[in-house]
Amino acid sequence: MTKGITRERIVTAALELLDDQGMDALTVRALASRLDVRAPALYWHVRNKQELLDEMATEVMRRVAGAFAAVPPGDGWRDDLTAYARVLRAEYLLHRDGARIFSGTRITDPDVVRMKEPLFERWAASGWKPADADDAVDLVTAFVVGFVIEEQERRQAAGTDPARYSIDQRDAWLGEGASLVKEAGHLQDDGDQRFERHLGMVLDGIAARLDA
Repeated sequence: MTKGITRERIVTAALELLDDQGMDALTVRALASRLDVRAPALYWHVRNKQELLDEMATEVMRRVAGAFAAVPPGDGWRDDLTAYARVLRAEYLLHRDGARIFSGTRITDPDVVRMKEPLFERWAASGWKPADADDAVDLVTAFVVGFVIEEQERRQAAGTDPARYSIDQRDAWLGEGASLVKEAGHLQDDGDQRFERHLGMVLDGIAARLDA
């Protein structure tokens, strides 16, 4: 085992590499070079890239759990899920390709998974079943992951090609007709306002399911 190399140091360096160069550049060889060690030295701590991604996602979710725990409990499940979604998005946005690293990963710290217990206890007191509570958290998580992946990809693409998402060019490309599609395109927004509106639609769907 290489002296001074720990799993925590590897994860920290991996997140820094992610921020500097993005997901596609995140390789064991590149990480080893950043830590000034040979790649085999990392395999004492992470057996492969998937295990590295698991640890990175766990660290991100550990930070989410800490930030979420600092938010005062809301008046009900909707406030709780809204706060969770906002904290999750904010943490993902701190990292380049932050949401992409979460897809398909497995949380390795049981304390991170246990963060749901206080939520489930509060919701169970108001009649929720554990399965419904877990589905609601999973649904909101999936929404945030997808939203932020799209948000970050569009931002990066627009940075290299400012005209890529030009509404005027899109209108010309659509040609005659499609007036409603064009109108909708001009009404679209990005960032916080769009996130809050889409999150509201997701939560409305959960509410409708509960009322059914």
